[in-house]
Amino acid sequence: MPFTVSQIAEQLRGEVLGDGSIELTGFASADHARNGDLTFAEKEAYFAAAEQSQAAAIIVTGEFTSAKKVLIRVPNARVAVARVLPVFFPPDQYPLGIHPSAIIADSAQIDPTAHIGPSCVVGARVRLGARSVLMGGNHVGRDCRIGDDVCLFPNVVIYAQSQIGHRVTIHASTVIGSDGYGYVFDEGRHRKMLQVGNVIIHDDVEIGANAAIDRGALGATIIGQGTKIDNLVHIAHNVTIGRHCLIMGQVGFAGSTRLGDYCVIASQSGIAGHLTLGNQATVGAKSGVMRDIPDKGTVLGIPAAPDKQAKRQMIALQQLPELIRRTRELEKQVAELKAAAGG
Repeated sequence: MPFTVSQIAEQLRGEVLGDGSIELTGFASADHARNGDLTFAEKEAYFAAAEQSQAAAIIVTGEFTSAKKVLIRVPNARVAVARVLPVFFPPDQYPLGIHPSAIIADSAQIDPTAHIGPSCVVGARVRLGARSVLMGGNHVGRDCRIGDDVCLFPNVVIYAQSQIGHRVTIHASTVIGSDGYGYVFDEGRHRKMLQVGNVIIHDDVEIGANAAIDRGALGATIIGQGTKIDNLVHIAHNVTIGRHCLIMGQVGFAGSTRLGDYCVIASQSGIAGHLTLGNQATVGAKSGVMRDIPDKGTVLGIPAAPDKQAKRQMIALQQLPELIRRTRELEKQVAELKAAAGG
């Protein structure tokens, strides 16, 4: 369905510079844009490329002007793109009802507007909310509570007693509520400590593919409202993650660590157990966090240290080969002076 430039600008609360009646039929980056496409530019170089492209209009931020293209000026071009993409690429729609191959417990309560795809299993006393989607191959254990507008991609597994809020998206092959890693050494062997808690995921969370979130040993593992978790993340038992955090790929959390709100944990970092990361804490990529982080603190490195200290250490390490060379030269000179004095 085409939209006019003016219609898109109205949705974005932007200003049209040029002919607002031009029709837009798609959205693409400047280097792939075709006739009728909308594109965007944040910097001079990108704007120059967008002007030379076949795009019909450009979303911009700042004082850009063009004699070639219609512009939509907005306060933040990247935010505008995030808002406009669903207009041109609406999400897939799934038919109401339950696929014949699905197995649904008699005691499960399924909203009539929900979709349950092929080969799904829904356990006893599960509640599935309005417009929620189980795409296929999903297993939802007993006594789970799943809210409205939830989307489980294929092969997502939800263990018993998990609670999932509204508008949550969980991507393929992620596991929610698996046993935490808990053992005690008893009579020469490792005895399993039963994990009898659950997982609570609040509203507007998105979890990537192949992630694993363990149930609490006692009590709950909690993911706060609006938090976004990337692929291949492991969250151990009884971790609590605050609201609107960003957890990037291949991050691991040991048990009982607590994160405040708006934390950012960059890729391939490891967070030790029983720590507290304050509000707006930031962990740089490939860091090993062994100590608490205060509010708004930023740490880097292994073991992680405050960012300024870690950067000084990195610079010093880079200077180490030259320092060794100079030290050896000085030792040689001292030896020569001693030999001359002795002679």
